[in-house]
Formats: sequence, structure tokens, C-alpha cells
Amino acid sequence: MDQNDMALRLADAMFPEPLRTPEEYETIYPPRPLPPGARVTRIAPSPTGYLHLGTLFTASINYITAHQSGGVFFFRLEDTDKKREVENGAADIVAGLQYYGLPADEGYFGPDDEKGDYGPYQQSKRASIYHAYVKQLVRQGLAYPCFCSAEELDRVRAQQEAARERTGYYGRYARCRDLTPEQALEKIRAGLPYVVRLRSPGDPEKRIRFDDLIKGTIEMPENDQDIVLLKSDGIPTYHFAHAIDDHLMRTTHVIRGDEWIASVPIHLQLFRILGFKAPKYAHVSPIMKEENGCKRKLSKRKDPEAAVHYYAEQGYPADSVMEYLLTIANSDFEEWRRTHPADDRSAFPFSLKKMSLSGALFDLNKLNDVSKNRLCLLSAPQITRMILDWAEENDPPFYRCLHADEAFAEKLFAIDRGGPKPRKDLARLADAPAYAAYFYDELFDGRYDWPENVKAEDIAAILRTYLPLYDPALDRQQWFDGLKALAPSLGFCPEVKEYKKDPQAWRGHVGDISTVLRVAVTGRRNTPDLHSILQLLGKEKVTARLQRALDKGV
Repeated sequence: MDQNDMALRLADAMFPEPLRTPEEYETIYPPRPLPPGARVTRIAPSPTGYLHLGTLFTASINYITAHQSGGVFFFRLEDTDKKREVENGAADIVAGLQYYGLPADEGYFGPDDEKGDYGPYQQSKRASIYHAYVKQLVRQGLAYPCFCSAEELDRVRAQQEAARERTGYYGRYARCRDLTPEQALEKIRAGLPYVVRLRSPGDPEKRIRFDDLIKGTIEMPENDQDIVLLKSDGIPTYHFAHAIDDHLMRTTHVIRGDEWIASVPIHLQLFRILGFKAPKYAHVSPIMKEENGCKRKLSKRKDPEAAVHYYAEQGYPADSVMEYLLTIANSDFEEWRRTHPADDRSAFPFSLKKMSLSGALFDLNKLNDVSKNRLCLLSAPQITRMILDWAEENDPPFYRCLHADEAFAEKLFAIDRGGPKPRKDLARLADAPAYAAYFYDELFDGRYDWPENVKAEDIAAILRTYLPLYDPALDRQQWFDGLKALAPSLGFCPEVKEYKKDPQAWRGHVGDISTVLRVAVTGRRNTPDLHSILQLLGKEKVTARLQRALDKGV
């Protein structure tokens, strides 16, 4: 019996179950009927943790790349590592992508919920597909069973380290590589456990070149490692499974973290050996954080802001987070936003080539600025609903205040909202309790931030004089005219401009009177429009606040 026949017998012994052929799978999963230039991208997380900012960032790049080209963005769950799987991890990732406006066009949406013609989209359900391709490689002599135990592999590694050689399973260290099919069959029949390895044709003295759509042209040595394709339990390794999946799911662009650059020689070799056209690669630099003057990768373990849950807990709306991530992705997005303030960000002409080569720096202050710009554009009903939903989950006492009179809550959040220059007091919904506290006696702390330039006796005089005068029937202009008319009797200048000409002649100006009243009612010097606040609180509460401030003194 010749070696070809023996290779067929070996493949049949390794995979005795009925399997489709690779040719059949090519028919089952044909090229996608998409227009020229359409890109097919994917997000393919493992359910070994919850959604974090890096995954969300990479997903957003895949999403916009596919959709701006008229292509497809799909979700594949790479769940072959059951030992590290986190309960509800997959559900959290799917829900997070939905929440942040990145729903997949097709793919995995739950254990029994898939959409699309290229599934299953869950790797643990694709074993027969992987086995069919490995069986073909064994028949072709391009893969073989390896019976080395963990202890044997450890001894080989120790030997390599002692000799200061590269570690790994290659060349003369690939001990099972030269087993004949007859020898391998004998071991299989004896019940010895084994993995299946690639018979790598690579030469480390030769180099490969590939064009990364973000990093540019990259050169690396060829892979000569006989990597594991199937583990002893028949489950594929990531390297092998992703090559099969990306080919059959017709992925055109693999956009992923740049920690995978080192694996590109393996991946390109697998595509070539399997007879597949390789996708184009784009490797995204990690989001960085500055610490003690140095930059480091944002850490899931050390940085709370690395977890996407952090943003929901802090009340950063999904829109704000995604807007911020686009400023990281392409630096010209901010200029585009300034000239297109009302446009949906999907209209921004995103480019992979404009992404950072070294990793953008995460900036919480910048996120706050971006979020303020987004939140200030919302209507009063919109922002009130969002704050109510956030407070119900994260701040029950505040929620009870708002929920007791939602119409009142909507009016308070309507103050200075709208118009060409809306106030930007809120960067996140978690700022709302402090922002709105003085509207509720239960939350008002009673502290007063009196202006330093107004003497205590003058503050008392202003409060005593104004206390019986407040009239909620006055409109804004009438109310302010009343303050100006009152000012001279208190020794204050009724016009700011006039006061600046001769400040020594006055105790202050009408703006100082307004500030004293503002602090007495709210405790703060900086608030939205004071007249609107007084109107909303009503005469009884305003009078009580003025009296309380007068009684407490400066």
C-alpha cells in the first residue's frame, strides 16, 4: 500500500464520523451577493469576560467600515475555550453592542437566536466543519497527529532554552512530524491521545510581506512552527477556526487589535495551505492611558473606565461614548463635527488610513467635553427621561424626588436648554443629582457660596430688603429692572458699565445683588437663569429660602 493510501486510511481513522467535503461547504457558503467594493467585517469576541472599551472601539471600526461600503457587519462567537467562559459574558457583549448602536447585520444574538445564511455563528457548533478541513489536510499530508505529552513538550522547551534556541514545535524538535502513517495508525489504535498539527512548509530565513490598512507594509519571518489545529478533544485552536470561519463567512476585512500582528504569518500560511484567498488586515492600536508621565495600555484589571459598564453606571449616554470614540478613531472627526453639528455621525467619511499607528490616548476630560456637547442638544423631555431611567437604577433617593413630580423635573431641566447657546452643565447623567439638588428641600444641603466682594452686612441688607418684594408675576425684564431700581437704595450701582467707571463710589453693582439672591436660593454662584429658577420654585419656597439664608447669616 503506497503512502497516499496510508494517508487516506490515517485520515479515516482520525475522523471516522461522516463528514461533508470542503467542496460541499464551498457550495453551502457561496460568495456573498454584494456590490463591488462592499466590505464584510466581523466582531468575534470570546465570552471570557464582559464587554470592554477596546472591544467596543474595534467593533465600531468594523461597523462603520462595513456600512460605509454597503457591506455586512456580523457577530461570531468564538466560544471554544469553555474553561475561561464567563456566565452571561456572551449576552453582555451582544446587549452592549446593541445599546451602543452597533447591532450586527447577522450572526449570533443568543444561544438559540441566530440570523444569517452563513452560520452557525457560534464556533462550538461548527466542529464538523473544522473536522472536514483538517481531514483533508491529513489526506494531503499537510497535517498529522502529534502524540507528545505535556511533559515531553516541557522537556523540549527546557532543552531549547538551555541551547538558547527559539522555543516551539518545529524542525528537529517536531518529534511526531516524521512518524509514518503506519506508525501514527498504530498509536491511534492503541488509544493514545493526540492533537492534530499543521505540517508547516515555512522557512524562518524567508520573509512575508503584507499591507496592513492601518500600519502600512509589514515584513515578518515565515512561520515554521507546526501549530496545533485541533486539540485532543477535537476542539480547534483560534488560529485554525478563524481561518475556516472567515473564509466560509466570506469576510473581506479582518479588523482587530494589533496584538494579533505577530500571528499574521501563521494566518496567511493557513489561508494559503487551505487554498483560500486571504482577507485584508487592519490592526487597531490599543487605547492608551497616561500614568506618571508614561503611556500604557488601558487595563481591564486596573482601570474602571476600561469596562463598558463604567459608562452606564456614570451615566454617559451611548451617543456620547460613541461620539468620543470617533474622535479617537480619526482625528479629523472633530473638525467635521464643528462644520456638521446636526448631522448623524454615520455621514462622517471615516478612513482606516487615518487611524493612530501607536494608540490614541484615553482622555476622560475630553469625553466629558464631548458628552456635554451632545447632552446640551437634547430636548427637556429627552434628558429628563434619560435622567429618570439612570436615577432609578443608580440613585434611588434622587429618583424618588424626580418621580414624585415628573412635570416639575422636566421644567427644571428645561431651564436654559435649547437656543443657539445652550448651557453645558451635564457631562454625564451622574452630574444631575448635584445639578438639581437645590430644587428639592430633601436634597438641598443649605451651604452658601457667598461672593467675597460683598460684605456680610450688605448681604444681610440685600436679603432683608428684597424678602418682601419678590413677585412671581414679573417677567424676566421686569424682574431685573426691579433689581436695578432697588440697587441705589442699598448703595449698589444699577449699571455694571457705570460701576466700572468709579467702583469706589459704590458697594457693588446690580450683578452682585443678583448673585447674593442666587446664592441665598440655590447655595451657588453659578446656576442657570435665576429668574427661571425663582419662577419654578414659586413664591412660598423662594421666600422661605431667603428667610433661611438671612437667619443663618454669612
